[in-house]
Amino acid sequence: MVTGEPVSPPASATPLVSVVVATNRVSPFLAEALASVAAQTYPRVEIIVVDDGSPDPDAVEAAVAAETPSARVLHQAPSGVSAARNSGAASAKGELLVFFDDDDLNHAERLAQQVARLTAAPAAVACYCGMRTIDIGGRVLVEADQTAVRDRLDVARRRTGILLGNLMIRRADFDAVGGFDPGLRLAEDLDLILSLSERGEFVFAPEALFDYRLHGANNTSRHRELARSIDDIVRAHLAAAQRGGDADLVAAHRESLRANGRFAWWGALRHARGETKAGRIRSAASDVLWALRFAPLAPVDAVVQRVRRRRG
Repeated sequence: MVTGEPVSPPASATPLVSVVVATNRVSPFLAEALASVAAQTYPRVEIIVVDDGSPDPDAVEAAVAAETPSARVLHQAPSGVSAARNSGAASAKGELLVFFDDDDLNHAERLAQQVARLTAAPAAVACYCGMRTIDIGGRVLVEADQTAVRDRLDVARRRTGILLGNLMIRRADFDAVGGFDPGLRLAEDLDLILSLSERGEFVFAPEALFDYRLHGANNTSRHRELARSIDDIVRAHLAAAQRGGDADLVAAHRESLRANGRFAWWGALRHARGETKAGRIRSAASDVLWALRFAPLAPVDAVVQRVRRRRG
């Protein structure tokens, strides 16, 4: 695993990086997000904005031109985020791909540091970096806490925060796994990451180089749908591992399923607390009952995990 002090890529190692931004509206954060791409210190960046059926394509064009006049804008009928990202990737000319949402932020050295680590590890398929969570106003809610994964099994276990936003991917490997599954509307990044991990290692840039913005419209707020999507994706990869007779990978995916059960309870209880404060007791009870049906053993598993951490 490649960690350590920040490094700069040598002048001869400057592959083109294609940054694909998928959007379906002019979000309140789009200008700031695009500005963070335009401010990169890395010299060779291509920006592609995919307008996935926004109600006002001219407004998207104007917003993009104001911040990143060199960017290309692709317009398409509403097809979902996976299809939009695939369209952007198909149009990209870069050897390296970054997929960026319209409400997140890149730190100025992000691309330079990730390119440097991929250049130093030619067998790696992707590089992920430290990621902070910020609120609507940009205040840091959670500092970067990602750690280096040891191997593909750690990726399958989801031992650390590897998400699409903090990832840089080799174009050849993205194409080799078929890109995003257009049938997925949630957790499509997990499906891609699990497929990529079977092709090679993930290197780590430990610096906090990416900010994920948490707000009411995030997919993470849709805890029931997200938990179900994660469960379906992990089970599909688990079945493939079983067919291939890969016992270690099967065990890793089962650990991931248990983690998803704990996430489902966390999301349900978090939402239930908010509903209770608002006086919507029936809605709060519905969340708890859903969690009981979805992952009945997760509370016990959570206690066991806590005891193990304390003993460790």
